[in-house]
Amino acid sequence: MQQTLLSFGHGYSARALARRLRAQDWRVIGTTRSAEKADTLRDEGVDPLIWPGADMTGALAHATHMLLSAAPGPDGDPVLTMLRDAIAAAAPTLEWVGYLSTTGVYGDHDGKWVDEATPLTPATKRGQARVEAETAWRALAKETGLPLHIFRLAGIYGPGRGPFAKVRAGTARRIIKQGQVFSRIHVEDIAQILEASIRHPNPGAAYNVCDDDPAPPEDVIAHAAELLGLPVPPAIPFETADMTPMARSFYAESKKVRNDRIKDELGVKLLYPSYRDGLPALLAAED
Repeated sequence: MQQTLLSFGHGYSARALARRLRAQDWRVIGTTRSAEKADTLRDEGVDPLIWPGADMTGALAHATHMLLSAAPGPDGDPVLTMLRDAIAAAAPTLEWVGYLSTTGVYGDHDGKWVDEATPLTPATKRGQARVEAETAWRALAKETGLPLHIFRLAGIYGPGRGPFAKVRAGTARRIIKQGQVFSRIHVEDIAQILEASIRHPNPGAAYNVCDDDPAPPEDVIAHAAELLGLPVPPAIPFETADMTPMARSFYAESKKVRNDRIKDELGVKLLYPSYRDGLPALLAAED
């Protein structure tokens, strides 16, 4: 039987994993909400399904692995809401299931370190929704034996998602909030971590997916400007910065996230251990 990944919400991170698996002759089935995105996925060698809408019976019957990237909505996790019984029935034939969560489940820790054993105390509605989704997927796994793995992703960057465009345009801002630190992760490292977990499954495990270098966001912007040979954008105090409620909410949490488990259990060696490695690589790829 051909190894087949069924990917719900087949977006940025899932596409990076799919490129790796397709190179090893996997079949990848990816869901998307639009016909235009379906065409893009088809061009990448992925079998697209427009969902919600498509009948998922055949895809679930063929899947050996499943990746869940869809964000929770007002009614909870959309995949569980619509397909819980069908996934429960498919559980015995699935070798691996990955749920992409966020380090936002840990909440605010005043810049201190957290790891996978840290209690989940989200500080935002988004984080709370992710905790509820993790809990619901764990409940299904306990009930059915679903081989669930949870991946708590830090801030994602990579091709098309770097700071360079805003720095070049002069719209990048260095928002300064005392003691604020974020963890981040390059999309290709997300892909290799997921692939390593597929190779070494450990159902029930949760993994922090982040690099080795949590840093203030203003440092990342400054480094990007230096790489471009452009002036470092001026510092703007958080308290007086003109920001949307969504942007401001990201500053409600400050923490450093440990990533020992991906190294110790999965044998991962990060391609980009720091933004100081990842940003120059993005710039070189542009050129």
